[in-house]
Amino acid sequence: MKRRPRRSLPAVLVALVVLAGCVLAATVAVQLIIGEKPWISYDSVASALHGVRWSDPLPALAGGGAALLGLILLVSAVVPGRPTVLPLDGSPDSGASRRSYRSTLRTAASTVDGVSGAKLKVKRRKVVSVVTTGRTNTAGLADAVRAAVEHRLAQIGPATVPAVRVRVKATRSPS
Repeated sequence: MKRRPRRSLPAVLVALVVLAGCVLAATVAVQLIIGEKPWISYDSVASALHGVRWSDPLPALAGGGAALLGLILLVSAVVPGRPTVLPLDGSPDSGASRRSYRSTLRTAASTVDGVSGAKLKVKRRKVVSVVTTGRTNTAGLADAVRAAVEHRLAQIGPATVPAVRVRVKATRSPS
């Protein structure tokens, strides 16, 4: 089970652009029907476009921009994002959300004696933990945190076990 994120941002942007175009066309059509002066005159748009040649830079730039926008939207729809649910060993339908996975591992890192705070990032193939301590002597603290996080990973049982990297920040310097 590897649920992927939805591609809602590109879909919302395209929907808003199409909606704005439809609202503008409907407004101009209603203005023409009731006999008011439209916001955008069909005659002025048609005469401006009639004067443009294919060899001019404006159509090439507009076409290139539309093609680039289409390519960006296509790539954002095809390229998979980070999984929102990380697969676990065992049954094929078991998984843990990325958020709960991160908070469980952060709690394991925080419970080590001498750690005052922990920040944790779950990346594709590794877990990076940055712990802060009030100790002046940080020898062995990184190994203790790594062991605690790896023990919690063994309890969770992910399908692929990530490498654990720990960095220790001391708030006080040795005198």
